[in-house]
Amino acid sequence: MTKTNEIPYKIYLSEEEMPTQYYNVRADMINKPAPLLNPGTGEPMKAEELEAVFCKELVQQELDNDTRYIDIPEEIREFYKMYRPSPLVRAYCLEKKLDTPAEIYYKYEGGNTSGSHKLNSAIAQAYYAKKQGLKGVTTETGAGQWGTALSMACSYFDLECDVYMVKVSYEQKPFRRDVMRTYGATVTPSPSETTEVGKKILAEHPGTTGSLGCAISEAVESAVSREGYRYVLGSVLNQVLLHQSVIGQETKIALEKYGIEPDMIIGCCGGGSNFGGLISPFMGEKIRGEKDYRIIGVEPASCPSLTRGKYAYDFCDTGMVCPLAKMYTLGSGFIPSPNHAGGLRYHGMSGIISQLYDDGLIEARSYEQTEVFKAAVEFARVEGTLPAPESSHAIKAAIDEALKCKETGEKKVIVLGLTGTGYFDMVAYQKYLDGEMDDYIPTDEELEKGFATLPPIEG
Repeated sequence: MTKTNEIPYKIYLSEEEMPTQYYNVRADMINKPAPLLNPGTGEPMKAEELEAVFCKELVQQELDNDTRYIDIPEEIREFYKMYRPSPLVRAYCLEKKLDTPAEIYYKYEGGNTSGSHKLNSAIAQAYYAKKQGLKGVTTETGAGQWGTALSMACSYFDLECDVYMVKVSYEQKPFRRDVMRTYGATVTPSPSETTEVGKKILAEHPGTTGSLGCAISEAVESAVSREGYRYVLGSVLNQVLLHQSVIGQETKIALEKYGIEPDMIIGCCGGGSNFGGLISPFMGEKIRGEKDYRIIGVEPASCPSLTRGKYAYDFCDTGMVCPLAKMYTLGSGFIPSPNHAGGLRYHGMSGIISQLYDDGLIEARSYEQTEVFKAAVEFARVEGTLPAPESSHAIKAAIDEALKCKETGEKKVIVLGLTGTGYFDMVAYQKYLDGEMDDYIPTDEELEKGFATLPPIEG
């Protein structure tokens, strides 16, 4: 183990140390994620079927379970150099405040204008759309991080960008939507009256605050109804976790640079993109039997897909127009409470993360939002970085683990993903600081209503 005084506060890599390839953890997985199914036939989706919705090259990445490394095109690498490699930070001040023997490191992805890790995949998806000669893309966004990142990427490649933003986040985060508009995107609160599926959802759920599942349905309908458009997604899909593997690869290189061996890796879980990206190279080592790590995914108690969901085939969207994916899910009909971690309000979990969880290779836990914001404020006050509400779930878990080390005297090395900045989330911080933030945990009866929407498919 490297001595403490040899490790700087921030570990930076050079441009030459930045990954040149994406790492595909599926190539090392013993049990591969279950295939996407055609909702009409129940058969695995073929590439040509998916290409009606997604970009052709991205479909190939989505279906590739065997290629361990995929080259990152030079154009994408050049864009990455604007903000990558991102720093790995030693949380010395937090360690001191907690009086723990644990070492805490966080990989900070909030240093680009989009404010989060989402730009890693957004620029890749925009690149492949432009390469295909498309006019534009459509997407959904929860907290607005993905929509912001995609609007930036589309602006860079001169593509049109239509974003359906979950209504509660559209209202809570006006500045986030204005950043998207600054980069040329059209932003519509979802559900809306601009699509048939949006009208249907509003008719069935008057006054709904929306969900990522609703917004996905609208974005897909918008894409497939117009020539020269495709739909792109910011999380959940295999291709997205592939692009986000740059996070984990950089983290691993930085740790190895100083001879640091992590004991546990912690990330927040919504759809699985940042968590999957952070853990991928470590998980590869774990699967191959080379190393052993505790890997912990953290989700909100108000949307507990891993900790209370069912592992089953389900629709990826509320309107039931997307393929069926096998995942830990609360049911596509589940509409979560309007908590302030908008990026974690998806009813299901990535197929990759779901399979790893089902195989017992990762752990999962959930927290209520007031205890998450308490951890966020404590972190901000000592570390000088205001974390996004989503990332703060990982911070809360890291603090809990560090305090266990204080009790036992064990010196554990904890690595967490700090996926984004919280400066666009000040309404949420205001609610917490004013004592107006509520906790909500769905009852078993409420979850059963979501499970009742699961399609009758075995698998």
